[in-house]
Amino acid sequence: MTQAPPPPAPPLTGLRVLDLATLFAGPLAATLLGDFGADVIKVEHPTRPDPSRGHGPSKDGVGLWWKLLGRNKRTITLDLSRPGGRATLLRLAAGADVIVENFRPGTLEKWDLGWPELSAANPRLVLARVTGFGQFGPYARRPGFGTLAEAMSGFAAITGEPDAPPTLPPFGLADSIAGLATAYAVLTALAGRDRTGAGQVVDLALIEPILTVLGPHPLWYDQLGHVQPRTGNRSQNNAPRNTYRTADGTWVAVSTSAQSVAERVMHLVGRPELIDEPWFATGADRARHTDVLDEAVGAWIARHTRADVLAAFEKAEAAVAPVQDVTDVMTDPQYAALDTITTVDDPELGPLRMQNVLFRLSGTPGAIRWAGRPHGADTEAVLTEAGLTPDELAALRAEGAL
Repeated sequence: MTQAPPPPAPPLTGLRVLDLATLFAGPLAATLLGDFGADVIKVEHPTRPDPSRGHGPSKDGVGLWWKLLGRNKRTITLDLSRPGGRATLLRLAAGADVIVENFRPGTLEKWDLGWPELSAANPRLVLARVTGFGQFGPYARRPGFGTLAEAMSGFAAITGEPDAPPTLPPFGLADSIAGLATAYAVLTALAGRDRTGAGQVVDLALIEPILTVLGPHPLWYDQLGHVQPRTGNRSQNNAPRNTYRTADGTWVAVSTSAQSVAERVMHLVGRPELIDEPWFATGADRARHTDVLDEAVGAWIARHTRADVLAAFEKAEAAVAPVQDVTDVMTDPQYAALDTITTVDDPELGPLRMQNVLFRLSGTPGAIRWAGRPHGADTEAVLTEAGLTPDELAALRAEGAL
């Protein structure tokens, strides 16, 4: 019998990443690289592991968030503030492609592990530095967290109901956006290395990627003096756009960004005469008559169950989605078809269901090879690969560097 050819290697196979970062943008960037084949080595302090191991609920004493954030990473311990830890990191850096760190500016330099030392050890190295406010400027040395970025960027100011306080997201939004941006930045820097042969520093501040995804707000203010107010679920750019309660007490979301969809919705809810109103012709004009449109759509939806609403909107080719909590997400047929929530076998906890890799590649797909591993589980194996002898490992342990 002809043996089937082996599956293609993931596209980042051969790339080695040292993840020195914690909470949450830097580690997420490293996770995204690991999902597509990079050999990610998570470096944690011997007695103070990544705090994500203790964030949120745990099972049998094992943090569940870490199982997601630490997937596809080998874990080692190393105290970078000790001479042996510093020397060992430089040895690892010599064989790495990328280092991701999120210490406060000046911390690596304090340990004599700044860019001059790291680039001397490996001129092709890419050093991704993820901080709250960047490596320079008046706020650079302040402690920075995603919450501060969500506040500073303008996100909180436009989120919430008009007569309610600014609203922060109940999850790490700024960190997650920054993690995506960092992975993109690393790959961009590596593409530059392919052209020049030299590594470089990535300086990414949490306050910047979230500002980018907010869209044209600075441009609107610069050219028009326009400051977007809080509008709740409504939009200033189109209507109807809101969440609506169904007859069985659930909720659906409706969007009409396209004019044709707005017209279909009006036919569906039995209010086609509104289409003939002069103000219905543009999204911005419809948004100025949101009360009328919300009443028309909301009254119709309130008379029907969620299942009937979804079926009717689908038949009418109008845009609608159920407002789902995580219990709905876990059984949603579209997510199931995409394998968005996939099962990973874990030696500690057994089968785990978690988000799959971020996107599908037809030729060289990514994969979850393992969930987050125990603290320091791969220290001896990784350092032995780097050329350390048993005597050197013993000396590092005696120093407290491991």
